[in-house]
Amino acid sequence: MNIRIWLLSGLMIVSAFAKAQEKKTYKVQTIAFYNVENLFDTENDPVTFDDDRTPDGKDHWTEEIYQDKVAKMAKVISEIGADVAQNAPALVGLAEIENRKTVEALANDPSLLDKDYGIAHFDSPDRRGIDVALLYQKALFKPTNISKHPLYIYSNSDPDKRVYTRDQLLVSGYLDGDMIHVIVNHWPSRSGGEARSRKKRMEAAELNMKLIDSLQSNDPYAKIITMGDLNDDPNSPSVKKVLKARGDKEKVKDKGLYNPMAPMFKKGFGTLAYRDGWNLFDQVIVSAPLLDDDYSSYRFYKAGIYNKNYLSNPRGRYKGYPYRSFANGGYTGGYSDHFPVFVYLIKEATPTQNN
Repeated sequence: MNIRIWLLSGLMIVSAFAKAQEKKTYKVQTIAFYNVENLFDTENDPVTFDDDRTPDGKDHWTEEIYQDKVAKMAKVISEIGADVAQNAPALVGLAEIENRKTVEALANDPSLLDKDYGIAHFDSPDRRGIDVALLYQKALFKPTNISKHPLYIYSNSDPDKRVYTRDQLLVSGYLDGDMIHVIVNHWPSRSGGEARSRKKRMEAAELNMKLIDSLQSNDPYAKIITMGDLNDDPNSPSVKKVLKARGDKEKVKDKGLYNPMAPMFKKGFGTLAYRDGWNLFDQVIVSAPLLDDDYSSYRFYKAGIYNKNYLSNPRGRYKGYPYRSFANGGYTGGYSDHFPVFVYLIKEATPTQNN
């Protein structure tokens, strides 16, 4: 079958030529995730360890630097998926934001202000003082329930000592009339080594699976998107064995999960680089109902890594790596040490919507 695609005012026109020509028009929405690399404001929070990210701190984190960082993050968000959807993402999961103030700064930046983003956010008990959040375009998404789910993990050396990390954020609501559930994650880091820290991410995956199971118990056909910085790759035990997220759509069964990042990782693509190797920690995983062929409601169409040239380090030893905003003790003027990821959801437009 020969497929041709045109873009027109935010609609995707697909012509499929088989025995006869058939033209269908689809609405496109982008769902994105971005680890914005330590987006801290300049105020000293006495509860968390953010002393370095203040004007008098080690990082000399001034208001001018903070505003520049916000503007850069907002510019990136505004462009993710825009070449196809003709719009900024309908939903954007965020990691490494300090508080609601920093999310509001993003939403109110000139690059995003006209999108009128709403915010779903809770303060997490994370020791570093970083949270996850969800931005949603109010005109496209109507939340019905927003909840946080703490991850209880404990020190390897002291089983009674809790390790405070990010909560998992669950947001349910109607995306242009379709019920969608989104979980935003930032799983425990690999500090101390991948193997030593693996159990913590396995437990994060188990919490994620409990949330997914609960949603599917209420509705076996629930459309679920779980996304975030998992600090694990698509082939890691937390993703492959606990979530059982498959990289082959044909092998995804009822209530199963599809990970479109798995085929990308097999081809060598990544969202962050370390010691001359690429990882794909940033992932967007979808539930089986989003893979159905009935496009009268939103379905998965395509996934990608937003890695435009300007987001890569232009020179030096780390040329081609994500152009991080802070390195060697100073602000670089870059963006983030992670590339954003995204998926497109599409559904067939009605004749009224075509006009």
